[in-house]
Amino acid sequence: MKNMEIAQIMEEIADLLEIKEIPFKPIAYRRAAETLKSLSEPVDGLNQKQLIKLPGISKNIAKKIDELNKTGHLIYFEEMKKDCPIEFESLLSVEGVGPKTVKLLYQSLDIKNLDELEEQAKHHRIRRLKGMSEKKEANILENIKYARKTGRKLLGQMLPLANEIKNDLKKLDKVADVEVAGSIRRRKETIGDIDILVITDDPQEIMEYFINMDKVDRVIARGPTKSTVRLRGNISCDLREVPSESFGSALLYFTGSKEVNVELRKIAIKNGWKLSEYGLFKGDEIIAGQTEEEIFRKYRMEYMEPEIRETKEDVEKAIHDRLPNLIGYSDLKGDLQMHTKWSDGKDTIKDIANYAMGLNHEYIAITDHTSGLPLKDVMDEEKIKIQMKEIDKINEEIEGITILKGLEVNIDSHGKLDVKDNVLKDLDVVVASVHSGFRQSKDQLTNRIISAMENEYVNIIAHPTGRKIQQRDEYDLDLPRIFETSVETDTFLEVNSQPVRLDLRDVHIKKAIKYGCKLVINTDAHTKEHLRDLEYGIATARRGWSEKSDIINTSTLKELLGFFNH
Repeated sequence: MKNMEIAQIMEEIADLLEIKEIPFKPIAYRRAAETLKSLSEPVDGLNQKQLIKLPGISKNIAKKIDELNKTGHLIYFEEMKKDCPIEFESLLSVEGVGPKTVKLLYQSLDIKNLDELEEQAKHHRIRRLKGMSEKKEANILENIKYARKTGRKLLGQMLPLANEIKNDLKKLDKVADVEVAGSIRRRKETIGDIDILVITDDPQEIMEYFINMDKVDRVIARGPTKSTVRLRGNISCDLREVPSESFGSALLYFTGSKEVNVELRKIAIKNGWKLSEYGLFKGDEIIAGQTEEEIFRKYRMEYMEPEIRETKEDVEKAIHDRLPNLIGYSDLKGDLQMHTKWSDGKDTIKDIANYAMGLNHEYIAITDHTSGLPLKDVMDEEKIKIQMKEIDKINEEIEGITILKGLEVNIDSHGKLDVKDNVLKDLDVVVASVHSGFRQSKDQLTNRIISAMENEYVNIIAHPTGRKIQQRDEYDLDLPRIFETSVETDTFLEVNSQPVRLDLRDVHIKKAIKYGCKLVINTDAHTKEHLRDLEYGIATARRGWSEKSDIINTSTLKELLGFFNH
């Protein structure tokens, strides 16, 4: 089993233990889950003695991980689920419902799933529970509608899983080529299922391997050239065997979008051809199909990157050579928003810097949270000055990367910042963001952000629309005014790479670029491993037709500091 799969089981065990009010053990299982998530090496190759040496892995938990690795099952976990039949995944997908709330709901109202939660909320029984209120009940009821969308999973969950399957198949001797298709390849923010295409001279052996993978929960269909399985987490995955001469046309067809496929078929018909998943044909003769590039050349069109294959207008621009030269996945030179142990992050500044060097970053900015947020650890003026000295010291100790001094300051309900200008002026990077008051009017929210942008020391507006995918809509903003002010004040708008945010979203990125805005792609990392999430931000920027020149952290450090007037 993969690290993330085992980590998910450890977290579910912790949830079940909390429901049963068993002390201490939930913390141990959550620590184990965090360790598994952060490991770069797979745990399926480690024995119990090696597992025990990992931080947060006790002898008892190592034994359970070993059982999962060897059998794909854990009797202890399965018995716990029988005793407590709660649908944790669906309940925890509701914003405002955590493990403690699930426990309260189950023990007080016997709520085990989303339908029961909705029913009890509609009858106003949740507000009567200890710690609940009319407002909390209303929010839960409102957020249930987002939870019901979880038939589609986040890109950040599905892309790594699809790549794992792809890489496992690629290692097989009988596989000549394999690619992930569908909306994952187009890097949509949410994904319905996984589509994988494979070239092999032994499809029977490959299909047999596929349906017997450890991560398969149930086989839906098994055929000579196509099989469908249900993976753990209720995820559907298709594998199709495709002949090499049709691989490009099949990849084009199964990548989509449907609208693009329809337009390409129309063009084929106008030319007396026929386009299908099997190839581009003139009569009975296949004239292209081995690669996508071959088909686009035959059409005399620019090659369309998968991220911008969405609409009829995209096809027309490809025909007239008007596609953008999209930012590449290796074009960023640094990351300008992340959090450390100084606020709500989990790693030290030095640990993050060393990890960032491994990703070939030339610079990073440490932007811990300030005192305007209800966090245990935040940055007041005294801590800011101490941290600045600490960053200077670390910069002297390490080579190969520059650590910039920054903050993520809070924009209050009146548009004021929670750190004084005389402190902000000494920083390299100031990121400002809204973290509360989302229900204010459109004008109020817009004016708050514009007020922050007009502060001469604010460089970046983080996660500008405040959305959380499947959890919270973006708040109502006058985006044209935001974009205009961004250009006027040289304030940069963030493309936040957190899979649950991806904010700005693709359609807003496209509009911002038309206004002349400059953007920055950041991870908003809270652990060093989150620094890898830049891929999702880049994908979103590509879907928004961003070029390298639109993104300021494709620049060298000297050029970047020029943007910030340093």
